[in-house]
Amino acid sequence: MKTILVTGGAGYIGSHACKALAAAGFEPVVFDDLSNGHRDAVRYGPLVTGDVRDSAALGACMQRHAVQGVIHFAGLIEVGRSVQDPAAFWDVNLNGVASVLAAMRAQGVRRIVFSSTAAVYGQAGSGLLDETAAACPVNPYGDSKLAAERLIAAHARAHGVEGVALRYFNASGADPEGELGEAHQPESHLIPLALEAALGFGPPLKLFGLDFPTPDGACVRDFIHVADLAQAHVAALTVPTGEAGFLAMNLGLGRGLSVLEIIAAVERTTGRPVPWEAAPRRAGDPPVLVADPGLARRRLDWSPTFTDIDAIIGTALAWRLAPRFGPAAAHAHVA
Repeated sequence: MKTILVTGGAGYIGSHACKALAAAGFEPVVFDDLSNGHRDAVRYGPLVTGDVRDSAALGACMQRHAVQGVIHFAGLIEVGRSVQDPAAFWDVNLNGVASVLAAMRAQGVRRIVFSSTAAVYGQAGSGLLDETAAACPVNPYGDSKLAAERLIAAHARAHGVEGVALRYFNASGADPEGELGEAHQPESHLIPLALEAALGFGPPLKLFGLDFPTPDGACVRDFIHVADLAQAHVAALTVPTGEAGFLAMNLGLGRGLSVLEIIAAVERTTGRPVPWEAAPRRAGDPPVLVADPGLARRRLDWSPTFTDIDAIIGTALAWRLAPRFGPAAAHAHVA
């Protein structure tokens, strides 16, 4: 059994990836400071608590567990917060990657799969985005992720690291078997916030901007189920990276939905209205981000199994209505 270090493995996408790794015969070792993740989401291998910027602690963990590859999720993710506090995003998102790469070099670990983002494309226009699109981030979150990609690519050229950056679009849904789900503290993602509003467990949903150049004025995004993302990370551990040693790929459905269309889907799925109120645009929000996932489909032999937004939202709803929750536990301590 190969052992894979999963930084940020106690978080939303990281915990789902650990489940997929275990199902595929790997042992996931989670390295997480639990600032955004949750201890009870670490179910498929050991947990090592630590700061991803601590290269010595990472190296010791790799040595102790005979780690043979890394999937790097640990980082800060909120676009709006990145505009308000850019230094924190550059510190954690770039220095964290530098720390992981240093530990890998010291321990002779070659393969890293990096959790990247569609935010590297910035204001990309209205068409499907493939990997040849210009990378021009419009917020510090996207900037820091693109810089981390470039650092990994540079290590591939200089030191023989094999790097795969997975640029995923909007991670959505919950584990179909009900073991894992999404509950950030505070929550910033559209679908769980819309569900909370519909169920009466949270305030009205804020709709940030109705003046985008889109058919209904709301911004458009590509929503990909978290279990499908997890499977792509497992496949990326063994995909050939070519002569360059580095490969970047989009993960999405290739179909965009507006915020208003997501609200309608949540209303269909719950059978309840979603209270919402208009708010000004957030700084750094592009109008449209929709993936062309063709490269990942070919190179990873991967395709999403969840292609219907109602089904995706249905898994998130089932997670939210599980017995562990209740009106008084709208932000329960779960993954």
